[in-house]
Amino acid sequence: MAAGYGDLLRTRHAARLLTGTLVGRLPNATAAIAVLLFARAEGGSYALAGALSAVYGAANAIGQPLLGRAVDRFGQPRVMLPAAVVSALGMALFVAVGLDPLPVAYAAMLIAGGFTPPLEGGLRALWPSVLGREDRIHAAYALDAVAQEVMFAVGPLLVTLVVAVWSEGAALLVINALGVAGALSVVVSPPSRAWRSAPREAHWLGALRSPGLLVLLGSFFFVGLALGAIAVASVAYADEHGGGMVASYLLSALGAGALVGGVVYGARPWAGAPERRLLVLVAALALGYLPLMLVPGVVPMTVLAGVAGVFLAPALACAFVVVDRHAPRGTVTEAFSWLVTTFVVGNAVGTAAAGPAVEFGGVGPGFAVPGIAGAAGLAVLLAARRFLAKPAAKPAAKPATEPDTEPATKPGTEPDTGRGTEPVAESPAEPGPDPVSDPVLPAPCSPAAENDRNRAAEPGFRAGHQA
Repeated sequence: MAAGYGDLLRTRHAARLLTGTLVGRLPNATAAIAVLLFARAEGGSYALAGALSAVYGAANAIGQPLLGRAVDRFGQPRVMLPAAVVSALGMALFVAVGLDPLPVAYAAMLIAGGFTPPLEGGLRALWPSVLGREDRIHAAYALDAVAQEVMFAVGPLLVTLVVAVWSEGAALLVINALGVAGALSVVVSPPSRAWRSAPREAHWLGALRSPGLLVLLGSFFFVGLALGAIAVASVAYADEHGGGMVASYLLSALGAGALVGGVVYGARPWAGAPERRLLVLVAALALGYLPLMLVPGVVPMTVLAGVAGVFLAPALACAFVVVDRHAPRGTVTEAFSWLVTTFVVGNAVGTAAAGPAVEFGGVGPGFAVPGIAGAAGLAVLLAARRFLAKPAAKPAAKPATEPDTEPATKPGTEPDTGRGTEPVAESPAEPGPDPVSDPVLPAPCSPAAENDRNRAAEPGFRAGHQA
């Protein structure tokens, strides 16, 4: 797997796009802890800090689908870079005014969260034109998932390091400046400038008419809630055990555990229906949150945080497979967008719920929130598993014309949070490919199948039906 990743990163533009996307997403990945630390430094309570983070998360959940639609309509450079700049200005306003006046602080959170650029979905839309062969595209999604866990592990540490060297406000400014630089690196690249979206099929209910998808969204709302609560409870734990660096230890350990779990999960094939496997993974995830309520010393607590993260990436990877199996025809992009939005909303609710729990009950009750949320997520899957057992009927897959299409399951291709749309090189209504931005192109096939990454990943997957 390591050799395959090295070959992929040597492809022209691949390393730049992956690195730029990860750096550009740092503000979103670190917002919860950075906003909490700044609000506390300004004299705000945990409840207020959690509420501010919740507003950021809610605005992000609303803004991502809207900005994604704008990217499809106007292209990546015209949307992503201005959005990144406006989001960074929102955070700069928050640093400038602090918590007084409070309405302005909330408005700053709305701006910063609502204009966070959809870099993650944009990267996945670019991979087909950059990598060409389907096996390399599959490897890119696995690498993306692993790199994402590195970002979530390193991001909180970077925030607390800047806080230790400078201040909480400086941490917000530095992280958001890096975010703008990352977005700039992506949108000025030839693949991003050349990319155009293909039209998508619309329906007034869209993906939400699938009962199985609704069950999955309900479950992963609680998973997101658990993660948001852990961020708040970790800061409260740090206040009682030596300061802000302790919070970074816990959150980085959580991300490191998810990284290890994702690498192990993606390194081998898995038999059986992904719906049944998802039940087991979510159950293991929920069990992993319960020991955090013991709140032992820093070293054992860091170990417990790492264990709690082990099943996160595998559960998400499996959930992406289930989304694809249950999304109605022509709604795959929308289905993945709903999963991301639901997860973000759950995260925001978790930060808001854990604040009062810490304020009135202490650190132990704060860490009880993720334990309860994990159990609730499992309960949703168990109570409605009959809907998950019946994936939406899929039309027969069209024969692939690419000679390198993979016929077997590749679990490492499961991590994915959204469907991209076709590159301009394959759209009959657009100009031909740019030989600079599209160095390797897949063999011709039906336009609807150009960016279908799961054509043969699991039984029941669609081939050639792109939202």
